[in-house]
Amino acid sequence: MIQLPHTDVTAQMLNGLAQYQQIVDSQASYADRVATAKSEFSARNKKTNAVFREVRAALSRMCTATRRCCYCEDSMADEVEHIAPKDLYPEQVFDWQNYLYACGPCNSPKGSQYAVITVEGQLQLVSRARGAPVTEPAGGIHALINPRLENPQDFLWLDIVDTFTFVPTEEAGTLSEQRATYTCKVLALNNRDVLIEARRVAFDSYRARLVEYIHNRDNGTPAHDLEKLVSGMRAMANPAVWLEMKRSRAARPDIEGLFNRAPEALNW
Repeated sequence: MIQLPHTDVTAQMLNGLAQYQQIVDSQASYADRVATAKSEFSARNKKTNAVFREVRAALSRMCTATRRCCYCEDSMADEVEHIAPKDLYPEQVFDWQNYLYACGPCNSPKGSQYAVITVEGQLQLVSRARGAPVTEPAGGIHALINPRLENPQDFLWLDIVDTFTFVPTEEAGTLSEQRATYTCKVLALNNRDVLIEARRVAFDSYRARLVEYIHNRDNGTPAHDLEKLVSGMRAMANPAVWLEMKRSRAARPDIEGLFNRAPEALNW
């Protein structure tokens, strides 16, 4: 998971979302706002809706490769995901900053699972059980890392030496560590063998492409052909692997040697 790039959207799209949100916000009670948020989103999130056609197009531009999931970076994304669940935070159901494109294997298990870090520094689940009273969630810092607004690399590093799993950057018990651990758990980023294997494969692919670039550059390949190689790397899946290769290159002498030969690659 990486921080998602900014993409320009039209005022018409933002105004349309704001009008939909106003319908939700105008409801008298929290329970009514939750019910309206769900029904309005279901009614609006359709291919026939011009606002959501633009939403989906903009979210697609944020994805890497062939519209890869913004959580796992592996599967194809096909669902407009609410980072803060609409069942809990109806005031954000049409918030543009609360959207990303996700795949079903990430979005379905996450669902409305959510947690906050209380002022006492404790992780508190705020998910609502089926049939439970519809009451507002407890206040606190949202535990899930939001890649629209935050850089996941500030919270997580990827072990590219051995396990290819994500590890918190900060010590146990800190706010950062709690958020990192919760994010990995709720999205199952370290619990799906297919994702770990995909990161290993991506590592080998990035390394091979870098070797190819160095070979071609040193043998006089024209600049525009080299740029095609670079563009291809930028479009690959699992970009978190490439970011970690640059950040943790000292832990892999083979990778550090390649970057020493091609320091320009640190800017890709």
